[in-house]
This record gives sequence, structure tokens and C-alpha cells, in this order.
Amino acid sequence: MSRILIVGAGLTGCLSAYLLRQEAAKSLRLVVWETAKDAGGRMATTRSPNNPNVTADLGVKYISANPGYAKKHQRFYDELLAHGICTPLSAPVKGMSLKEGSHNYVTPRGASSIVNHYLKESGAEIFYDRHVTDINLRNGKWEVCKKSGSPEQFDVVILTMPVPQILQLHGDIGNLINKSQKQQLEAVSYSSRYALGLFYEAGTQINVPWAAQYITNNPCICFISIDNKKRNIASKVAAPSIVVHTNVEFGADHLESNQEEVQKLILHQLETFLPDLPQPASISFQKWRYSQVTKAVADCPGQMILHNKPLLVCGGDGFTHSGFDGCTVSAISIVKALEANL
Repeated sequence: MSRILIVGAGLTGCLSAYLLRQEAAKSLRLVVWETAKDAGGRMATTRSPNNPNVTADLGVKYISANPGYAKKHQRFYDELLAHGICTPLSAPVKGMSLKEGSHNYVTPRGASSIVNHYLKESGAEIFYDRHVTDINLRNGKWEVCKKSGSPEQFDVVILTMPVPQILQLHGDIGNLINKSQKQQLEAVSYSSRYALGLFYEAGTQINVPWAAQYITNNPCICFISIDNKKRNIASKVAAPSIVVHTNVEFGADHLESNQEEVQKLILHQLETFLPDLPQPASISFQKWRYSQVTKAVADCPGQMILHNKPLLVCGGDGFTHSGFDGCTVSAISIVKALEANL
């Protein structure tokens, strides 16, 4: 039985595990390592420290399917809709442009419910707080080292973290990436953003006529959502939450700034935009160094094979484009690469 390690419990990693389980049934032992304390990556869902039933999505705003992918990935959308994981976005989003034939979806239980669904269905063993540092070739297997604990060996390794983090890995992997591949990987770029989650006490009223709004004339904020209202759960949750996303320029200018100062700047701009907003009971702060792909690996089928026997492959939105469909394209491509090489 082949032992396969997937590094990264974001959408690409967990969907890859799910698809591998469907294709290979019980012939594979799937293991997922995630450096964070929860699955999700940029689809993580944050909970209020005072009320775990009150959540906010500080990464993905909602799921968008353009006309081509809506049809191409219909089976994935149909499954998520059938399980109630996704529902159509029906709440008003001010400033949103909707292309003909495209569809937008929200996640009533938070964006992480998509990733957790695939992770559960895959049957993979999931381990958190596993930060990979080195990958070495040992007697026909991959020896993977982490910050704490003993190294472990695997027959196949799939890397789905952001491309710059792949390039930071030590060990034999540095010699296995050829010059052309290294140039391609080094050319990948991402935008950076900050996000705030504001959690309120039960009974707090936030009186705005929209569920979410895009903002174009603010030096800091580009998107605000009343997150429970956006996700069509306003009647089910007594305490509201608000999510604030900064724009690309602000993220780039303040990427290395003191985070307390950055939070103050965002809150000041929010107060300017919504002066009557009540004081939150608690605030969650998120820095996305690798928010969205601005330049992916050129002419790439969704993954890159770094070594054939044993197989070492990397994928993720850095090899396609950001969003649900980009990660899905990569996961499908990763599985095809494994089928051809195992």
C-alpha cells in the first residue's frame, strides 16, 4: 500500500485527497500535514472567542463560478449544493459585477466546511502543527522532516502550499528542481492583504441596507460584509459578525508593518466609512502574505512534477489561478499525474 503525503490542508490538498480516494479506493494510505491548527488555508473560518457559533470567513469572500467552469465543474458544485455546504448567493452585494451565466455561492457553515467535507470523505489521516522543513531522497522513498518530531518516510509527496514556501524547503529537493523549473517557480507572484473579523454581542443591530459591499474609493478597505447576512444565516444567529478586507495596494505598502498599527489603521478607515458601527466584543486579525495569485506558472497543466520515481509533485493555485475553480483544476491535474506515475 503506497503511503502518500499531502502537504497543506487547503482546498487543493484536501480535494486531491478526496479525488485520490475515489480513484484508488483503499489501495492508498493518505496522510495530510498542515502547518496551521485547522484545515482551510485561505478558506479557513474564524470563530468568535466568546461564542463559537458566531463565525467569519477572513479569506475567500464567496465562491464564484464563471460560465465555463460552472459547466466543467458542475459535479463538484452539485455535490456541495446537495449536502447544503454551499447555497446560492442571494443577499445583496453592493458594487458586485455579475457576468452572464456565472454563479456565486456562499457557505452557511463557513468556507472551511468545503475543505472539511473533502477531507472527511477522503478518509485521510490529518495532522496539524506539522511544518515541513526538509525533503530528502532515502532508499527510494521520501524522508520528510518537520520542525518538531522525527522524520517520516513516504512513497509519494504532494506539495500544495504557496510556491514561495516550496522554494524555501531544504534538503535534496533543492537539487531536484532543475534550472527551468526554478525559474518558473521564482516567477510566481501573489498579492497580499489584511482581513479583520469583528464579532458582536447577541442582539447587536447593524443597520445597513446591504449584506456586503465593494469599495473603490478608500485608501485601505476594498470589501466589507455582514458575514452572517451574506451567508443567509441572519435569522439563525443572534450575534452578527463583520469581515473587512483591505485592498492590494494597502497590503503591499504595509506587508512588513507592525500588526497592531495596521489594525488601528483599518479600524480607523472602517469608522470613517461606517461611523455608527457599534463597538465589537472581539476582533480577529489575519495577514495574508499570499492572498491571490497575480502571476501563475506559465503554460502549466495545474501541477509540476519535480521527480518521477519516487513521485514528488507540487500544485495549487500558483499553477493555475486563484479561486475554487483554479484549485479544482490543480487537484484534478495532480490526480492524473499520480495515475500516470504510480
